[in-house]
Amino acid sequence: MSSNIKSIVNEDVNNKVVILRADLNIPIVNGVVQDHTRLNRLIPTINYLLENQSKLVICSHLGRPEGKFDEKFSLKPLVNVLSKITKTKVHFNSSCIGDEALMKKKSLEQGEILLLENLRFHESEIKNDNDFANELSKGCDIFVNDAFSCSHRAHASLHAITKFLPSFSGLLLDEEVKALTSVLNSPVKPVAALVGGAKISSKINIIEYLLTKMDYLVIGGAMANTFLVAQGFNLGKSLYEKDCIDIAKSILKISETNNCKIILPLDLVVSEKFETNAKFEIVSSDAVPSEMMALDIGPKTINKISSVFQKVNTLLWNGPVGAFETPPFGEGTFKLAREAAKLTVNKNLITVAGGGDTTSALNNANVVDDFTYVSSAGGAFLEWLEGIELPGISVLSK
Repeated sequence: MSSNIKSIVNEDVNNKVVILRADLNIPIVNGVVQDHTRLNRLIPTINYLLENQSKLVICSHLGRPEGKFDEKFSLKPLVNVLSKITKTKVHFNSSCIGDEALMKKKSLEQGEILLLENLRFHESEIKNDNDFANELSKGCDIFVNDAFSCSHRAHASLHAITKFLPSFSGLLLDEEVKALTSVLNSPVKPVAALVGGAKISSKINIIEYLLTKMDYLVIGGAMANTFLVAQGFNLGKSLYEKDCIDIAKSILKISETNNCKIILPLDLVVSEKFETNAKFEIVSSDAVPSEMMALDIGPKTINKISSVFQKVNTLLWNGPVGAFETPPFGEGTFKLAREAAKLTVNKNLITVAGGGDTTSALNNANVVDDFTYVSSAGGAFLEWLEGIELPGISVLSK
């Protein structure tokens, strides 16, 4: 992914109408915002633009309303929240395009905000339609993309709009690209990646790409089960992918030629039932009882992975190593998260994490703020891990 992008920092925005593509795809229940994380991360860019006397137009999608108005996907409930957080006047327009939207853009005062209605109420948004992008750009002088988490999509408000306006990255997007590019392209070595989750099939490309970049690749979650079966272990009733066993064997072989050491579980937390507070045992990875399933990593594995964390200078983390949402099967993930956080706080490790489940697990372990960088992106983070150029980023290149 290119880090050579044009930033809005140091651009003259005084008295300019700036349209900011944000990611306000946040949970709203009965008109009440449930999670302010994405809003809070947007504030530095908003403050920068307002302090530099721009007139700010904010656009975003929310959910998947399928190209037509649906009240439960309206951005209107964000008006008061935005106004409170930014301590400024926030106007709203019930469509993101059209004469009324244009009129409100033109009547904006310096230091004011206009929030446009959900972009995805128009199917032209997801079709990357030029005419729609042109309409969206009308009345604006500058486009700023601060939605890294959406930038894997070639949608009109991220891609086509750059044909009509001078286009720049926002402060959050700058921060994401800098953190993510450095950990893959110029990390402080040695470097390790922890890749967890359920399926190899969803992360084959990520694993293959990381094999060329990492000194250590730690594999956890149900995904690790498939690798253990590929090594000839019987995993009882554990979840694994039969049709990916050959792929797992191939990855193990490739790792040897790439000098990337793959770390798999030495012991497992197993249970007959996958439910909260189920009885469990700790067994060696090659001794899973036939009636049981692996749901977390055991203490020997936690110690082994912790020792890897202590050997390396940079850690990239994507995915849990167990079924962390169901106690007691989150202990492996939480203990590793706390170990990585402790090393980071003590300046012994650079930690970069991303993906929805990962962020949730780190939140549960109360360590999000201790990691060097935690990406707010899901799909964009995963595509970046595959080495894919993101459409919303490539159009911002210098």
